[in-house]
Amino acid sequence: MLFYIKILKKLNKILIIIQRSNGDVFLSSSLIKNLYNYYQFPQIDVLVNDDTKEIAELLPNINFIHTFSYSQKKSNRFKQEKSIISAIYKKYDLSISLTASDRSVIYAFLAGKKSISAIEVDHKKSWWKKILLSSYYFFDKNKHILLNNLQPLNILKIDHSNIHEPLTCNSKIIHSIKNKLDKRGIKNFLVFHPSAQYNYKIYPRHLRDQLLARLNTLGLPILITGTKNILDLSIEKELPSFSNVHNFIGETSLEECFALSNLALAYIGMDTLNMHIAASQNKRIFAIFGPTNLKMWSPWSNELETSAKTDNAVQNYGGVTIFQASFPCVACGNAGCDNLKGRSECLYVIDPNKVFNEVKNWYANVKL
Repeated sequence: MLFYIKILKKLNKILIIIQRSNGDVFLSSSLIKNLYNYYQFPQIDVLVNDDTKEIAELLPNINFIHTFSYSQKKSNRFKQEKSIISAIYKKYDLSISLTASDRSVIYAFLAGKKSISAIEVDHKKSWWKKILLSSYYFFDKNKHILLNNLQPLNILKIDHSNIHEPLTCNSKIIHSIKNKLDKRGIKNFLVFHPSAQYNYKIYPRHLRDQLLARLNTLGLPILITGTKNILDLSIEKELPSFSNVHNFIGETSLEECFALSNLALAYIGMDTLNMHIAASQNKRIFAIFGPTNLKMWSPWSNELETSAKTDNAVQNYGGVTIFQASFPCVACGNAGCDNLKGRSECLYVIDPNKVFNEVKNWYANVKL
């Protein structure tokens, strides 16, 4: 259900509040682009958590980035809140919060002359938010995050498509990546991204090794991507040695990762930011899912303007193939089976041969 506000014909300053993960920030770009074009190039600022600032810096049409730090919340909460509120208080013609948390809604109310926010369906949690906000919509966990993020456009009665366009890479970055590939003699290749933000979303090592061994037989370079964080570096130490497997973990910046993904033939790996990057670039996707809510976080198909609607062991739609366990609890949406970021049993039963066969059948028909 949407609650409209009077149509705003001209806005000079807009604040977008996104206090969630990298994927949420990345999948806000279509909203931002539509606002920027419709209101004829207003100043658009964002307020994000500090651990997502790197991806926010790559979003187009952003003037300034406010950040919230959970570490500062623990050490000096009052000082941080005072600083943020002072920086945003009634500075904007419109504020939009894409997250329904109490803090995000209060920021939206304080920042904008008009305010829109996602809120919870539960009236006990959201009744006071309805009073504060100019307009609101219910955050729907059965709807893809892109569609949730585009809801403010519907409230503002701004026509739009449900397409998530890729971010444009700097020409220098593209040139740098091509040089790295040329030095290794790599032209056509697949990206394999084995990591994720948390351990409970990562395919087990012994199955990953089996999958890499099978992929190696394709005779096509397989580029292993990742950052320099602890999880990725631990995976790097475990990587098996195969003739067609190339380790790129820690060798690319986030922007270079965009460029590398854009040059790849396909993406193979976990449900994480890199998967969404590849999907926005209309790449062939082979994604391995554990407990993640598929309706919200499956790869978005620009071709069909849709995502996965149900859970299946293997499913295909619009250039996307998803692999899941056949457990009745899939997908539970929990952080591991204990909901404490522990082991996800569902990832331990996804057969690497099924993943490989889907990739092999696709590659057999690729025209290079």
